[in-house]
Amino acid sequence: MLIDHWPLLGLRLNTPRLELRLPSDNELADLAALAAEGIHDPDRMPFLVPWTDLPPAERARSVVQHHWLRRGNWSPDNWALNMAVFENGSVVGLQTIAARDFAVLREANTASWLGARFQRQGIGTEMRAAVLKLAFAGLNALEATSGAFEDNASSFNVSQKHGYELDGIDRHVVRGRPATNRRLRLTRSRWETHEHIPVSISGLSPCLPMFGLPTESDTDHQRSAS
Repeated sequence: MLIDHWPLLGLRLNTPRLELRLPSDNELADLAALAAEGIHDPDRMPFLVPWTDLPPAERARSVVQHHWLRRGNWSPDNWALNMAVFENGSVVGLQTIAARDFAVLREANTASWLGARFQRQGIGTEMRAAVLKLAFAGLNALEATSGAFEDNASSFNVSQKHGYELDGIDRHVVRGRPATNRRLRLTRSRWETHEHIPVSISGLSPCLPMFGLPTESDTDHQRSAS
């Protein structure tokens, strides 16, 4: 079975009302269609790469291509897990966690988007809680990073709820105009004091080598040998 070779297919994050996991092909099509419907007002651009400026059909195709790309170039030293977010069985958005040299740095970055009709319902806060639980409790991260442009108050508010602190700014050119991105950082200790939404993780153990980490059996062996 494919899951024997790609165990990430069995990874599940569950909150009281959401499930985060890799989508099937048909679910990926649903995710692409959701992006084609719209993610933000046309006079704003919350993304560094303005992929949502593409016409709807091309925007949908870019979601599919990006998903395939991140699966295809996955390595333990450079990975990005693009998890579809489901509410009551329907796709509502995408939550990403990514890292380079994670086994050494223990630092992961998160990013996300929600379909326009699912925004302002608390879903963004809950899906961020899920992926932070994966980072800190599942993968033993030390820090998590994120960011939001100055006019993206909703994303910034989600980060504040989880205890992120300001970590400086970056200046970019987006749509030919200057844009200031506020970097955000969350330490493990601050996450532990702010984490409150229940999250369960299943199917993680066989995935650990894909994140550059030892399996639980390897860890137990090392402990017994010492």
